[in-house]
Amino acid sequence: MGLPALIALSAILLALFFFAGWRHSLVRRDVSGVDVQWGLAFVLIAAVGALAGGGAPARRVLLLLLVAIWGVRLALHIHRRARGRGEDPRYAAMRARQGERFGRVSLGTVFGLQGALALFIGLPFLVAAAAPEPRTLGAWDAAGATLWAVGFLFEAVGDAQLARFRADPAQRGRVLDSGLWRYTRHPNYFGDATLWWGYYLVACATPWGWATAASPLLMTFLLRRVSGVPLLERGLAATRPGYAEYVARTSPFFPWFPKRPQGRGGGAAPGTDPAHR
Repeated sequence: MGLPALIALSAILLALFFFAGWRHSLVRRDVSGVDVQWGLAFVLIAAVGALAGGGAPARRVLLLLLVAIWGVRLALHIHRRARGRGEDPRYAAMRARQGERFGRVSLGTVFGLQGALALFIGLPFLVAAAAPEPRTLGAWDAAGATLWAVGFLFEAVGDAQLARFRADPAQRGRVLDSGLWRYTRHPNYFGDATLWWGYYLVACATPWGWATAASPLLMTFLLRRVSGVPLLERGLAATRPGYAEYVARTSPFFPWFPKRPQGRGGGAAPGTDPAHR
């Protein structure tokens, strides 16, 4: 199956997938499930490419494997984190603003938007799956898989460290600044962005894969400037004592060594301030 047909099939399946999620949200009066669907949507796109694409079987399987590991882990993580907490505050605020209209409006503004973004961001999977050449894996594939592994490590380990920290009653109201969180304020977001560049490198193994650079660029922009870092840090700055000191010494995104306190009384050494999220 060629690229246009793969895109069309993916669009149809995504529409059905998110429509089902929307219908379920009407019953529950909670649209938070769309966040669980996000990672699984990319598994769906990669599965379309793996099963219906005409490209190298090994590359199609490689992408499906990488995407499935990431997408299923992310979906399970979000589901466990949100269980029993009610609707996500972002969506609850939208519901409060729009009242009874929100149920209908959310089909487009929440579920439809996520489906459209997923289709666009998932284009590297389909371009690579449709490319008839090269028929074997090579250096680009190896580089992409390696970069993906680095990103997945940061995301999965960062999430696990944060979950363990939150589960400890003694840490309530404090700021997490140990483990990966000592070197970046957002190891999970950094890891997420990094593994998308890994997918892109795998796509670059094919003749037109380079043309899908907008996919990892958009994902990185969303995480760094829109729905990831800024949204989280605005809330943390207002609710976590010691977060300003943590921000002052810790890299915002790319991992790096923490800054030293400035002068006498310039603040506690890394690891001693209250820790976060």
